[in-house]
Amino acid sequence: MTIRKQFLKSKPVCKVTFKVPKSLGEKADLAHVVGDFNSWSTSATPMKKLKTGEFSATLELETNQSYQFRYLLGDAEWGNDPDADDQTPTPYGDSYNSVICLWH
Repeated sequence: MTIRKQFLKSKPVCKVTFKVPKSLGEKADLAHVVGDFNSWSTSATPMKKLKTGEFSATLELETNQSYQFRYLLGDAEWGNDPDADDQTPTPYGDSYNSVICLWH
């Protein structure tokens, strides 16, 4: 599993851990999670490379909405999350974005 959700009782946010498996990230030196939660910034949300070869990042996202995202591996390789709640076509029509739903 590459996405873990932890809904907080104290505030309307969910701690979401995004994880790029070794099979996707082993060729990359760096990775970022990029989505509408960070205005699709390719540098705002770097992921930490783990000793296992995976990349991981944890974000606090507002609940009761969904977010589109993708992983940027290195400088140019884009990847989707196979464990995302859904996928939707990009506005460019050439690929898909992963979707995470945080309805609580």
